[in-house]
Amino acid sequence: MGFSATCTPGRDAAAAMVQVTPQVPALVIYLDPVNIAIQLPPFPGGSDVLMRFCRELSREATKLADHLGSQEGRHVLAEGEQDARG
Repeated sequence: MGFSATCTPGRDAAAAMVQVTPQVPALVIYLDPVNIAIQLPPFPGGSDVLMRFCRELSREATKLADHLGSQEGRHVLAEGEQDARG
């Protein structure tokens, strides 16, 4: 089943690995207020597929965070404003 969605993280957004059952781990993205759970694919080798996806997600999320943290990655409207992180 496929779908597309666009969401933005709220101020209390978070992510966590959870155990749905002892045999079923999942990645849950709490976007505040939308939640998304990414679970094991229900076919042989599904854990390998999810493992590769999580590693790719980690790499790409790091790239995005690094880009946003650089001066070039800041939105033009935010330039000159105090950084919310302190």
